[in-house]
Order: sequence, then structure tokens, then C-alpha cells
Amino acid sequence: MANQPRAIGLALITLLMWSTVATAFKLTLAHASVLQTLAIASVVSSLVLVILVALSGKGAALADVFWDNWRFTLLAGLLNPVIYYLILFEAYDRLPAQLAQPINLTWTIVLSLMAGFFLKQRIRGFDYAAALISYAGVLVIVSQGDVTQLLQADWIGVGLAIVSTLVWAGYWTLNIRDQREPLVGMCLNFVIAAPVVLVIWWVFDGALPPVAGIFGGVYIGLFEMSLAFVCWSLALKATDNAATISNLIFLSPFLSLQFIHFVLGEVIHWTTYAGLITIIAGIVFQQVLHRRAAVATVAATP
Repeated sequence: MANQPRAIGLALITLLMWSTVATAFKLTLAHASVLQTLAIASVVSSLVLVILVALSGKGAALADVFWDNWRFTLLAGLLNPVIYYLILFEAYDRLPAQLAQPINLTWTIVLSLMAGFFLKQRIRGFDYAAALISYAGVLVIVSQGDVTQLLQADWIGVGLAIVSTLVWAGYWTLNIRDQREPLVGMCLNFVIAAPVVLVIWWVFDGALPPVAGIFGGVYIGLFEMSLAFVCWSLALKATDNAATISNLIFLSPFLSLQFIHFVLGEVIHWTTYAGLITIIAGIVFQQVLHRRAAVATVAATP
């Protein structure tokens, strides 16, 4: 049964959690390495998700679901959290938060293109146009209002941020074919990935960060990797208008910039807002035209 006030409340809680993560990434990475951060966050997230699955009464099915889908689970777990967060954290370690965070939004554009290439879904001209608009926004942000800044930018960091969107879009493209219940599936992904992350951390790092780094990793694992997903899923289940709830997500990057400014002390360039608006314009442009195309297809069906 729909409960719109509950849905909006849960969506706003999710919005607040997502809005803090860019700041949390930078604060944590100031005290911990990428591998230390990922190891702590993955373990915490795995524990939280196992507890949530157990509380939902689905804990007994975990083993059966895993054995029925172990190949899928392994691939999904390697994509998220292992590969995705390794790349994303490295990007945040190199870039200002106000640059890395907006680039991350472009994954929705990439998702539609990947679905076309790998799932044989139709790619329309406006999908490519939307991508060009959004990536023009990325260039605006990187330039900081001065074209010469493009020559001085950390393009390795920018490239990593863009590659992270490819991995994230690939993960969700894979999820389109996922037959597992969402919470159970995500729990299994993280449970199978956590030992992999710990081995990578042990081989290539092996050190523990200071207390501030540990707390940061716990925060990321708790809010970015687990609770935000659960709250968002509950919000979508409680609403009778998913579009209204989904549109709230566009507030997150603007709220995130306020945390970046007031907590991290980054001076937010006007080009960051201009580029962010351009990126979102590309996303909205694509969504609107997809809806119109869907309506036209239905209307043309005899």
C-alpha cells in the first residue's frame, strides 16, 4: 500500500546520506589510504547487510541463493564494491571533491548506452546528444572558467572518475538481468567481495589507518554502501509515484556542494554549478525524450 509521506521521508533521508559521502570520502582519504578505506568500508557494509537480511527474515535463503547464482554474484561483487570503489576512491584522492562528485552523475547517461550495446536495446540519437551535453558540463567544471586550466588539470584523476562511471553503469547493466531479491543480492555481492578486498589490502598495504581513518571507513560502509541503498529501496516501494521520488535525487549534488564548501573548505567555483547544471540538463533531456518516445510507441501500437 502506497504511503507517499513515508516515501518522501525515506527519500530525503537517502538524499542526506548521499549528499555527505563526497565530503566523507575526502576526509577519510586524508587519514587512510584507498585500500585501507575500502577494506574497512567493505567489511562494515557486509556486516550491516547481513544483519538487515537476517532481520528481514531472508537470512536462511542466503546460501541457496548464492549457490544458484555464484557466478553472477562473483562478477557483480568484483564490479561493486571491489573495482568500482578502488577506482572511485583513487579519483577522489587525486581530485577536489567539487570535481569528482559531479562527474559521478554521468553514469546514468553511460547506463543507457551500455544497455544498448550489451542488451541490444535501441540507442537513439538523443542518447548520444545527452552524453555530449553532460560531458560538456564536465569540461566546464574542469576548466574552472579558464581554458588554460584544461592543460593543468589532473587528467588521470578525471579519467579515473569517468572510468568509475563506466564500471558503475556496467554493474547496473548487469543488474538488469539479476533474478535475485535486491537486498539479498547486494548482501551476497558484498559478502563475497569483502575477503577479496581484505586480501588486496593485506598484500599491497597491510597497515591500519589512524582512528580518524577507521571512523571514516565505518561511516562510508554504513551510509554510502548499505543504509542509503536500503532506504532508497524502501522509498520506492512506499511511493505511488516513482518519478516524483526519483527527481529528488537531483537535489543531492547541490546539497553535497554545500557540505564540500563548509566542511572541507573548498571554494566552490561558479563553473562547478554551471557544469553541474549542464550535466543534469543532459540527463533530464535524455529522460524526457525517452518518455516521449515510449508514449509515441504505445500510441502507435494497434
